[in-house]
Amino acid sequence: MEYKIEVLLSAQIEIEKVLDYYEKISIQLSVRFEEEVASTYAKLSVNPFFRKRHEDFRAIPMLKFPFLLFYTIEENKKVVKIISCFHTSQNPKKYPESY
Repeated sequence: MEYKIEVLLSAQIEIEKVLDYYEKISIQLSVRFEEEVASTYAKLSVNPFFRKRHEDFRAIPMLKFPFLLFYTIEENKKVVKIISCFHTSQNPKKYPESY
């Protein structure tokens, strides 16, 4: 059974900022980032059990862009909640604290 993906508002805002940034560089780059996000969501809906990265959060790296998607799993509801889109060049001390 596939998991439903829910994106918290804070994560959606982070994703939109990245899209805006890439769009200023190239529309195609922005489209590729959006496709990569969708692809990552699809992977998580099938198998969300990637390793824990920080506290109770799990993270999945994006393949073509330097970002981690942090998320939690509600197994009883079959829901994956995306809580942050984190650029990998940032200090790990800035990992999400809570949601």
